Amino acid sequence: MTEQPGPRPLPLVLAEPRGRKKPPRHLADLTPAERKELLTEMGLPGFRAQQLSTHYFGRLVHDPAEMTDLPAAQRAELVAALLPDLMDPIRQQSADQGKTVKTLWKLFDGSLVESVLMRYKDRATICISSQAGCGMACPFCATGQGGLTRNMSTAEIVHQVVVGARAMASGEVAGGPGRLSNVVFMGMGEPLANYKATLGAVRRLIEEPPAGLGLSARHVTVSTVGLVPRIRQLADEGIPVTLALSLHAPDDELRNEIVPINTRFSVAETVDAAYEYFSKTGRRVSIEYALMKDINDQAWRADLLGEVLAGDGRGTGWVHVNPIPLNDIPGSRFTRSAEEDMSEFVRRLNDFGISTTLRDTRGSEIDAACGQLAASE
Repeated sequence: MTEQPGPRPLPLVLAEPRGRKKPPRHLADLTPAERKELLTEMGLPGFRAQQLSTHYFGRLVHDPAEMTDLPAAQRAELVAALLPDLMDPIRQQSADQGKTVKTLWKLFDGSLVESVLMRYKDRATICISSQAGCGMACPFCATGQGGLTRNMSTAEIVHQVVVGARAMASGEVAGGPGRLSNVVFMGMGEPLANYKATLGAVRRLIEEPPAGLGLSARHVTVSTVGLVPRIRQLADEGIPVTLALSLHAPDDELRNEIVPINTRFSVAETVDAAYEYFSKTGRRVSIEYALMKDINDQAWRADLLGEVLAGDGRGTGWVHVNPIPLNDIPGSRFTRSAEEDMSEFVRRLNDFGISTTLRDTRGSEIDAACGQLAASE
């Protein structure tokens, strides 16, 4: 009997189709100096770039009619140059008495992405996409089953956050006016496979207005399935964002199956890179672990996870584990773990001395799993 070949290693960055049109250039793609230079090259007053940036990032305004400090004769041209339309909301779902809002966006080329705004008692968090689709091919993920359409631009990534901040400030989310405080790159796509745009977006999010949105870097979380060279590159950027490693299995045999990038970077290599991130930044790493019934939720795997994370003298203080009840996808063999198995998994990790918190799931009555809304469309 001929031995079947194993899964092919995924490339570090998946190439997009040639000839694809680029998203419209937007001020969020540019530094303040580049914004000014662009207007000057177009024969427009360079100082107007700061006014446009103040409207977008400082006042969360993008309607030209509200930009009354711009001359009426030039307003349309200025807005077209630096504030073009990037995406349109085509479908929205709400849950948790209106405190969770999921939006399906259509980009300029028809690509679909999702974002989710979640309001809690002490914070408001938006989960954003970094790619249209995803090339990491994790079989339990709705987005991964659709493949990669394309990378998003820096501005497309940022715009999801600006719209969320505007919705909070204007009181569109249940609970009255408030402030967006946290951003997590945990929507569609692998952020570190779109490294340049992701890093540009992070910079726009944390720079003070009018350069950017003025969020705290410590309130920005960048997720990855484990692109080891990119994790190390991010550690050297000097930006103290939180790194979230989507591990989902503590052993190579299982992780090769459910997180195919593991065929290129093993569990040991991936955890080593995450620990290196902690060592260089001082930021505790989050381990994301989607609990799947009879797949990765066994008590012995909780014990093994504790050993893997604390091994090689690392100890337990560098990491926090977030077991996540899986959002079921219709027709998938991957289903949510039983409550008693999730509780035992958490107990074992806590007994090991590892800080562990079962993730609070939001949006259970809507298409909660990332990619489901786009797939249904």
